[in-house]
Amino acid sequence: MILKADIPEIREWTESLWGKNSPYLNFNRLVDSPPILKKEERIETRMPNKVLKDKLIERDGHNCAFCGIPVIRAEIRKVIKGVYPNALKWERQNINQHSAFQAMWLQYDHLLPHSRGGNNDLDNLVITCAPCNFGRMQFTLEEVSLLNPLKRERRKTEWDGLERIKKTVVLHRI
Repeated sequence: MILKADIPEIREWTESLWGKNSPYLNFNRLVDSPPILKKEERIETRMPNKVLKDKLIERDGHNCAFCGIPVIRAEIRKVIKGVYPNALKWERQNINQHSAFQAMWLQYDHLLPHSRGGNNDLDNLVITCAPCNFGRMQFTLEEVSLLNPLKRERRKTEWDGLERIKKTVVLHRI
């Protein structure tokens, strides 16, 4: 099943969403938008800590806050790759990554991008898929005409991000 899910059309769709050449990225640089800061000007580390990541998953579940696609944490992907190394390819280059796992890769996204001064407060972070996160790049929600997902009602699903697999693998190793 893992091999069958590595579908070229998924890769094409994913890669069409991210990067400056995306036909879907339409942004308006707004006069009052925060500037892109140099790395030394940014206020804190870019990634949230484990406690905050756990709070985000508890609040948002395992679905992208923007598009709703089910997502899987990198840690779970690594467990699956350990069990099925020939089925789940994951190397450095996008072309050498499993297309479905790439599309469903859970990200911790800053609503106000870190590069624009965004912090790691819970009210500035959401769970997203890689395409939504990388597709928006350093642009603000307003610049790409997106609504703040924290200000609209979202339906939490039963999808657990395949977290159950980690428990199963541990049990089978005992």
